Amino acid sequence: MDAFYASVEQLDRPELRGKAVAVGGGHGRGVVAAASYEARQHGIHSAMPVARARRLCPDIVVVSARFARYREVSARVFEQCHSVSDCVEGLSLDEAYLDVSGRVNAGESLAVIGRLLKQRIAEATGLTASVGMAHNKLLAKIASDYDKPDGFVIIGTDSVQRYLDPLPVRRLWGIGPRTAEKLRSLDILTVGQLRNAGSDLLEQLFGRHGREMALRAAGIDNRAVTSRRVRRSISQETTFEKDVHDLEALRDVIRDQAGEVAGSLARRGLYARTIMLKLRSGGFSTISRSRSLPGHTRSAAVIGRAAVDLLESWAGWHRRFAIRLIGVGASGLASHPDESELLE
Repeated sequence: MDAFYASVEQLDRPELRGKAVAVGGGHGRGVVAAASYEARQHGIHSAMPVARARRLCPDIVVVSARFARYREVSARVFEQCHSVSDCVEGLSLDEAYLDVSGRVNAGESLAVIGRLLKQRIAEATGLTASVGMAHNKLLAKIASDYDKPDGFVIIGTDSVQRYLDPLPVRRLWGIGPRTAEKLRSLDILTVGQLRNAGSDLLEQLFGRHGREMALRAAGIDNRAVTSRRVRRSISQETTFEKDVHDLEALRDVIRDQAGEVAGSLARRGLYARTIMLKLRSGGFSTISRSRSLPGHTRSAAVIGRAAVDLLESWAGWHRRFAIRLIGVGASGLASHPDESELLE
């Protein structure tokens, strides 16, 4: 989806259409969770402090996030995804992979399927989606980002390098700031230069990761699209457009996410015993930490404190970090825990 949170706000509030809009916290250390394309023209992006966004664009409209509303619209989007394919792998509220190979093998046109999906999403939500289509997940993701907003790009088997070669190496999955900096020192700036460096050199420099980089630079990705299993936990994740290095900004995001998780628990009549923290670096390495509580809870404050403690414990061993995704989750769910164990 295109600038999903901000687009939903502009959909619901017509007076915001065409204006620079940021979704996020308005307090002193609040960060931007999403920015409209009008705001992005001023250099504003997610994970940026709201105070800086106001300096870049004094006229920007900052609105508080409404995750319940975003989930409602997201559910409509995923309904349309499932109308096109039985195999849908959701990545977040606003992004998913679909496997439509069965329909293509049956003789349907890939382009027609993609156009149909865009049309159905627009009719169901009033919002635009950017659709990228290709023979693997890596290329489909790159295609979906190639011509935003309202993009539609198909990368065929005969045009892989035409699309990939001009891209900066950071656009490849698995290449973070440190790896990109090391490649820069070797004058490898683009995917084309990375491909031409050869797998032998990359393996010598980066080991197994070098072999994987060589495959991606050639547009090779054998990961399958997998439908999600039944969830045994409740979580809230935020993906930033740029890496976040500020610990206090991450604390703010965690507290907001804890409130959303607590709300989800309450709506489902559930309580949680275990709190989880998920962190993904700019290089797409993912770590998770969890903590079991002495009792069950659906308190935003309790969930937030536990998650912040997990973050601070991790950060104590990583003085320098670059976070691209952060998430708070709750598991060990129960609908009728012992009242004496409830934590408020």
